[in-house]
Amino acid sequence: MELRVLGYVVAVAETGTLVAAAERLHLTQPTLSRQLRDLERRLGTPLFRREGRRMTPTAAGEALLARARVMLAEARAAQEDVRLAAQGLRGRLTITFAGSGINGPLGAALRTVRETLPDVELCLVESFDDARMSAEVLEGRCDLAVQRLPAQDERLAVREWWREPLTLFLPAAHPLAEGDGELPLTALGDVPLVLWPRDASPLSYDEIAALCRQAGVVPRIAAEARTVQTLLALAAAGFGAAVLADSYRVLHRTGVAPRPLAGATTSNFLVWRRNTANPLVTRFRELIRQGGPAGPP
Repeated sequence: MELRVLGYVVAVAETGTLVAAAERLHLTQPTLSRQLRDLERRLGTPLFRREGRRMTPTAAGEALLARARVMLAEARAAQEDVRLAAQGLRGRLTITFAGSGINGPLGAALRTVRETLPDVELCLVESFDDARMSAEVLEGRCDLAVQRLPAQDERLAVREWWREPLTLFLPAAHPLAEGDGELPLTALGDVPLVLWPRDASPLSYDEIAALCRQAGVVPRIAAEARTVQTLLALAAAGFGAAVLADSYRVLHRTGVAPRPLAGATTSNFLVWRRNTANPLVTRFRELIRQGGPAGPP
């Protein structure tokens, strides 16, 4: 049963005559009459009582009308869903992000998405593993990643979003914790370090190791942990210092003193598949570009 023909039935019922319905539908009256007769023949029952020019639905016609109106409304809704989804105004956008990301411009961008695109379902996945975040984008489980150390893969589009200092989060009682200015990279050799395990976050682990090599120091690893909260707790307990993005200072961990490392900055990148079919990726990028200088190109 075609939606087009169901529309004919509704038009006849609402206008009450073939002439008025044909005018509304931009059809000739003989064409509309033939379509109705064909439908009644297929269904095996009259749908309208003919009383002169007046057309009144039969009991069977009323039953069909109830269904037809629902089906036509659903078809119109489906068309609208398709139109909005194609324009990046409706659908689902899955974003994976590092903990430091949500403390920066990402939080404001998500608020803008919710306010500007209320029909978009945002699915947020926090991760502490840069390699996994890039993999989830490549494999299609996530549409976007906001991360510091994306994988080098030609299938990924990578744009720098913002930069921030790398900071040494020290035990508050440590001598280096006095003051609030920058510390030289050589300070990495003056305090034990608490790090991510390499198997949990190899890119972050290697980044810190590279900073130590740059400073010409051999790191002393006092402990390892898999969350920022635990790293900061270990620092507060005096185990050592954690090298983290500066935005983590918003956590205000008691017993920890942040000191930026001179010349050590980290970039936060927006990452997506080059061949993504989700128009919301483009819409998200447009929104954050309009949001100010922190937006990527």
